[in-house]
Amino acid sequence: MKKLSEAALSQKLESLEKWRLKEKKWIERRYRFKDYLEGIRFVNKLAEAAEEVNHHPFITIQYKLVIVELTSWSENGLTDLDFDLANQYEKLYKEMV
Repeated sequence: MKKLSEAALSQKLESLEKWRLKEKKWIERRYRFKDYLEGIRFVNKLAEAAEEVNHHPFITIQYKLVIVELTSWSENGLTDLDFDLANQYEKLYKEMV
């Protein structure tokens, strides 16, 4: 995967409503759940999706809040793979809530 240009990055970010750019090389999304275990179930689904493509996010669990951050270390920035996973995570979230 190749690092995205700033123009491509802006365009892709527009399609991901609740994701935000962080330090020009991460995208981040905060997911809220009604209880702790629902968030944990979501994290397990994220982990399975990440394993399938061997691309792993940073995940922080703060009680009912799950924070997900994506970047591509090999490219020192964001690639299509990061946005593909972000879109997949959005679908998984919508299936749960």
